[in-house]
Amino acid sequence: MTFYETEIERIRKICYSNDRQIEIVIATRNFIDNNYDKDLKLDFLSHIRFTSKYHLLRLFKRYYGQTPRQYLTDKRIEKSKENLKNGMTVTETCFAVGFESLGSFSKLFKTKTGKSPSVFQKEQLSRSKLNLEF
Repeated sequence: MTFYETEIERIRKICYSNDRQIEIVIATRNFIDNNYDKDLKLDFLSHIRFTSKYHLLRLFKRYYGQTPRQYLTDKRIEKSKENLKNGMTVTETCFAVGFESLGSFSKLFKTKTGKSPSVFQKEQLSRSKLNLEF
């Protein structure tokens, strides 16, 4: 490479790096991780990161393979599993992780895990009892 080609490449990396995009996406994911129990909308997430909601949606999907909404739902299901394992009731779990309707929570939980929240909890409690016996 010639000196000019090297300089153009160096300047291009500085001017057109993806650092800002990566920072936005990571900060958004961290915000979701810490506030999954709140009512998070794409408008709000884009507002706190000072970016277009459509741009944020594309970036998040590009880097994580799912939309912020899908990630939020997965995070809530993950946390609800933990709560159910720890003995929290299904209703308490539903509202603790940010769902507004017990019916929609139960349906979504069953879709994602293959089991209703109450069945999942019973299985987890019976497993923990078996582990205590041994």
